[in-house]
Amino acid sequence: MRRGRTVLARAQNERGTRMTESLPETALELRSLVTPDGMLELSLHDVPIPTPGADEVVVRIEASPVNPSDLGLLIPGADMSAATVAGTPERPVVTAPLAPGALAHLAVRVGESLPVGNEGAGTVVATGTSPAAQALLGKTVGIAGGAMYSQYRVVNAAACLVLPEGATARDGASSFVNPLTALGMVETMRREGHSGLVHTAAASNLGQMLVKICLADGVPLVNIVRKAEQEDILRNLGAEYVCNSAAPTFEQDLLAALKATSATLAFDATGGGTLASQILDGMEQAINATATQYSRYGSAVHKQVYIYGSLDTSPTVLTRSFGMSWGVGGWLLTPFLASAGAEVIGRLRARVAAELTATFASTYTQEVSLASMLKPEVFNSYLKKATGEKFLVNPQLAP
Repeated sequence: MRRGRTVLARAQNERGTRMTESLPETALELRSLVTPDGMLELSLHDVPIPTPGADEVVVRIEASPVNPSDLGLLIPGADMSAATVAGTPERPVVTAPLAPGALAHLAVRVGESLPVGNEGAGTVVATGTSPAAQALLGKTVGIAGGAMYSQYRVVNAAACLVLPEGATARDGASSFVNPLTALGMVETMRREGHSGLVHTAAASNLGQMLVKICLADGVPLVNIVRKAEQEDILRNLGAEYVCNSAAPTFEQDLLAALKATSATLAFDATGGGTLASQILDGMEQAINATATQYSRYGSAVHKQVYIYGSLDTSPTVLTRSFGMSWGVGGWLLTPFLASAGAEVIGRLRARVAAELTATFASTYTQEVSLASMLKPEVFNSYLKKATGEKFLVNPQLAP
């Protein structure tokens, strides 16, 4: 990364760019490449730092989480158990074969080197000429928009969430994906006329946020986990209904929770297997427990499961025992925000900022550099997506 007065520095006089420091001409960025011969290549690249436009800012990225949603772009269909590492400690290059059949689904990105990292946080070190941009100079902000596994990122000023006084980049690194997903689930529940929620893989960082939101907002929530220690995590947060899918009494426990909450909307992070079917069946049984009239078509109450993750990559199996008023579909944050509108987005983002270090606090078990992300012992750890283990990337760290 070359230092010195650069195009950006010269632009301070020519175009009114304001800066807090002299910026390099280029910055390191992590890239993911799928080759025509069915290989994945991960490497670090020097990329130019653009001069910010009038409404843009340059953010020095100091913290960016590794979310499950990042892994789909980072290692799409690759067999990382067969990965090899070449290059140098400062510039490692990871190659791994794609799983059989994966290349056909990745045709549109073959040969295209793609930046990775959905969200992050850092310091605004240069701005364009607009008042909105210049007001952010020196501020610590959270941002989303891709390419966050990079030392510097140019974004529109409107995309920045100014962190509360005293909050660090580490505090704000996960201020977008998980908080807005959790809030979006509750918002979706209200928009679609449901009165309670079911959430799977519920001890995750996102799941813990959802527990806190539902407790604060008085929303009935059924949490599904798969380990006893995960039950403890949620109960210590105040969760009332926690069901362990590995317990022999799971279906009875789930039914009791659904009867108590009348929840008819579920968000499923697992995706595969029979869990979605079990949830729908439990909802139907809970509804029928108070029914006054029999219908061979099942209850008329609509029951919905949205799959938003793929922790289980096996097929989704449905056993049709829950009548005809039901749905299973996909749910993603980006389409939700596109349909929600500016007022809703602004309201949700304001809540995230106000509760950043409480409701939406994230903890990290390991902080790594860009180069360290490509070490086998590191990527084998974050690929496990284990509950309670969350990685933070700091692009400013030395290899």
